[in-house]
Amino acid sequence: MKRLFTPLFSLPLLLALLLSQSAEAQQLPVESYALSRSILQQLIAINTTSAYGTTAAAQAIVARLQSAGYAAEDIQLLAPENHPERANVVVRLHGAQKARPLLYIGHLDVVEAKRADWSMEPFELTENDGWLYGRGTIDMKGQDSVLLASMMTLKQQGFIPDRDIIAAFTADEEQGDANGVAWLLKQHRDLIDAALVINPDGGEADIKNGRKIVLALQTSEKLYMTFSLQATDKGGHSSRPTAQNPIYRLARGLERLSEFHFPVHLTATTQQYFQQAAALEQGQARQDMLAVAKGNPTPSVLRRLSADLDKDLLLRSTCTATMLEGGHAENALPQRAMATIQCRVIPGETPEQIMHTLAQVIHDPAVTVTSLSHITLSPESRITADILTPLQQVVHGLWPEVMVVPQMSPGASDSIYTRAAGMQTFGIDGMFSDIDDDRFHGRDERISVQAFKEELDFTYQLMRRLSAVP
Repeated sequence: MKRLFTPLFSLPLLLALLLSQSAEAQQLPVESYALSRSILQQLIAINTTSAYGTTAAAQAIVARLQSAGYAAEDIQLLAPENHPERANVVVRLHGAQKARPLLYIGHLDVVEAKRADWSMEPFELTENDGWLYGRGTIDMKGQDSVLLASMMTLKQQGFIPDRDIIAAFTADEEQGDANGVAWLLKQHRDLIDAALVINPDGGEADIKNGRKIVLALQTSEKLYMTFSLQATDKGGHSSRPTAQNPIYRLARGLERLSEFHFPVHLTATTQQYFQQAAALEQGQARQDMLAVAKGNPTPSVLRRLSADLDKDLLLRSTCTATMLEGGHAENALPQRAMATIQCRVIPGETPEQIMHTLAQVIHDPAVTVTSLSHITLSPESRITADILTPLQQVVHGLWPEVMVVPQMSPGASDSIYTRAAGMQTFGIDGMFSDIDDDRFHGRDERISVQAFKEELDFTYQLMRRLSAVP
């Protein structure tokens, strides 16, 4: 396979470096596994849906950090004045100040889970047949638990990193108007300012047919944009229909949108992804992915790849109708018809460009296009040896068969805020889950006991390596 990244060391020197770093890596104490499991049980039991907020969970985290020996001045419990129920925690492990800090971010809030929809109590950690069930086990109280356990373990070990390690446990990533990362950057930038940011919520680790296959190095996300389409008319009695009916006009525009495909837009990340992920394919699929990696795919290549939804999402921006509303009475002609359009946009494209494209596709001057969201433009983070080498060392030390691949996520996370603030940010997570059994935000959310244990090993080792300055 073609090498994507130029090595910074000769082979003998690189091998010596790997061996020395492996020898220096301190083993994770056995009791840390029980600690992380205890934390997970506690956090799952605290309802942090939007209706309840995150303050109770944040207070529990503060108590845990204090018990591990963190000084009061190194733990900050912070909430907006108008949202005291949406608290955030920032903790700092002081280092030797050889470089600017390393920051980990993890949100505490979860999406709603109704007991009637679940096979067990969603806000209670339940172990059954090798699985851990509960709302947030994989999104993302599982990751929060191992992050907190790692920070506590390093403190108890007396570990002094080359640079400060900061962990921020935050509010309102899933929904709400008090997003913790955005608020901290605006009001308390000094507490979380860092050279490198790791967001486990933005990473993926995939199992296919029972085999671990890839761990993603997420460098970018599609941007979240929402637009409104609206058609209006004077209305009238339903016995006197006209061609100006807003529902019909809007429907025709939506049909055109349903058949439209945005042009292909390749980024450095997607080209690198197709280059490396091609090794997982065979035959025509592999050839097509390599053609995209080279940057000169033919229309037939793109047509074949676009037939696979997961690959199509990496090739282009998307816009789709998600809500529809029209009319005011069954015996009256509608005066208004509206549709909500949800777009996921490849970094580098602007809201103005998307709005212009939507207007062209709808192709009706009577249908207006209006932006409904505040857009945070978030650039792609650049992969360097400083992030790739330690990540590969940890991944291949734990799972030699797993491939590390760059990724642009179709969904959004808090990484958009740190990237927009100029911080190199990467989504990285070692909690493996089955790509054919996706339970994010869903019924009976779960993670395997083994995957949770391995996540702790992975987080602890990666945190130590990334805190070192080459």
